[in-house]
Amino acid sequence: MNVFKTSPKSKQLQACQGMASMGLALLLSALTAWAAEPTPVSAQTSPDSAPKQAKRHSTPNAQPAKAKPQQRLKSAPPKKQAMRPVRLAAVTGVALASTAQTQAWVQDAARRLQLDPIWVQNTLQRAQRLPSIERLILPPSSPTAKNWAAYRARFIEPIRIQAGARFWLTHRSALERAEREYGVPASVIVGIIGVETLYGQYTGNFRILDALATLTFHFPSAHPRAASRQAFFQSELEQFLLLTSRSGADPMAIRGSYAGAMGLPQFMPSSWAKFAVDFDGDGRIDLFGSPTDAIGSVANYFKAFDWRSGMPTHYPVTLTLGQTDMDSLLAPDILPTFSVTSFMGHGATLSGAAMQHKGPLALIELLNGPDAPSYVAGTENFYAITRYNWSSYYAMAVIDLAEAVAREVQNRP
Repeated sequence: MNVFKTSPKSKQLQACQGMASMGLALLLSALTAWAAEPTPVSAQTSPDSAPKQAKRHSTPNAQPAKAKPQQRLKSAPPKKQAMRPVRLAAVTGVALASTAQTQAWVQDAARRLQLDPIWVQNTLQRAQRLPSIERLILPPSSPTAKNWAAYRARFIEPIRIQAGARFWLTHRSALERAEREYGVPASVIVGIIGVETLYGQYTGNFRILDALATLTFHFPSAHPRAASRQAFFQSELEQFLLLTSRSGADPMAIRGSYAGAMGLPQFMPSSWAKFAVDFDGDGRIDLFGSPTDAIGSVANYFKAFDWRSGMPTHYPVTLTLGQTDMDSLLAPDILPTFSVTSFMGHGATLSGAAMQHKGPLALIELLNGPDAPSYVAGTENFYAITRYNWSSYYAMAVIDLAEAVAREVQNRP
């Protein structure tokens, strides 16, 4: 499996002790599932989610394609057995054209990143343009109505819950240590990795270099945010080149999602550089083959995005038709804005532990197709989960999966 080895030159790229875009965790779905939801971008905050306000109904990762086994660095002999997921047919495209634009980009990027321009040029010459990615990154032309109940059912189901329990029991010590050191519950870490890749079973089959080069030089102009999205992926391509050049990894050997996310937690290259940690202490950061590194990195990610230890993610809320000022409560979107007093002053009813909550709250609306929406009062920790993937649906699926797996673990002898 290909890993990015920790070295003195690359330590500055590793842990930021302090997201995902965006959480883009990014999983590749059947197109029928994809059509119902907007494109995610990663497990790294994207330019679109840099402001505190986020879209209310953006939705997370679609179901992934199965990954090919990764090739490990020769300089870092494996200490763990490599995963062997089912191999898919190769994803093919056409050679990335050498144009004046790409040549200018090579020279500029090499200068700014302090990389050898010949190495950058030779690397890009090996990349392929993948039209399938250009299609996948576009929002659906005929989106279907959002349905939280149907979306939830894709993640909160027996196979994923059982796999989550096995993952938890196998890696209990790493999860407990991550919870102690970062304050992030083991259940939330397990929920993230379960939603993202079904515990490493589906990490993506696109070559990362092809994906990022395609989205850097051939991002579809029909996208409503083409300029900002293209700039985001250009930055991610630069980070990927930095990681591979400094680690000695073969850029052509690393595979992941169609948007460039990698490994068990589906980190974008910039997330890998900022938040990934060598949690198993073997001298390299391996988010493909080391579940321990993935566990520590997810926890570090949430700590950097102000996870508050001991705070619930949400509370039940009751809304009364005709008495609740929905426009005011939904105006800030999923950004926690209201104190308990102001939240209730707009006609929302809280009870129990929510009445003693000290931080701000947000009204989270989850549409259910033709049925009535579901609502919860989201806390700052709910918002932190959306920094992994910019979506209230994603955050709620992670939370519900976390709770379901925790119950399964507790009920086992």
